[in-house]
Amino acid sequence: MNVSTSLLYLVKRTELVVRARLEELLKPAGVTALQYTALTVLERHDGISAAQLARDSFVTAQSMADMVRALEGRGLIRREPNPANRRERLILLADPGRRLLAEYAEPARRIEERMTAGMSREQTDALRVALNEAWRALS
Repeated sequence: MNVSTSLLYLVKRTELVVRARLEELLKPAGVTALQYTALTVLERHDGISAAQLARDSFVTAQSMADMVRALEGRGLIRREPNPANRRERLILLADPGRRLLAEYAEPARRIEERMTAGMSREQTDALRVALNEAWRALS
């Protein structure tokens, strides 16, 4: 690979192949990569608004509304009134969602291992730091 290749191109190409591998992995569960991402966000930050879940899952509010309906219909999440704002409902990870995440945690980790197989531990750590810095700079 030419070192002058655009970083934007390289990041997008990597994102697309990661998403494809996740889609393959999750197909038996009937969950998309985007839905899986939303579930992992809830695993880390349970009880958030749909707007915050959309931001943290990298989708639009409309896409999240559709996703919430689908995930709730499958019993993977639940919605409860927000005690601090009666007009808002908070989204929480339901037990079946937690079980799905537990089932796929190791296979998802193996995708990450495969992605970094040609790198040393130090290179992998440096990549993680660099990607976080790139995200912070653009956020």
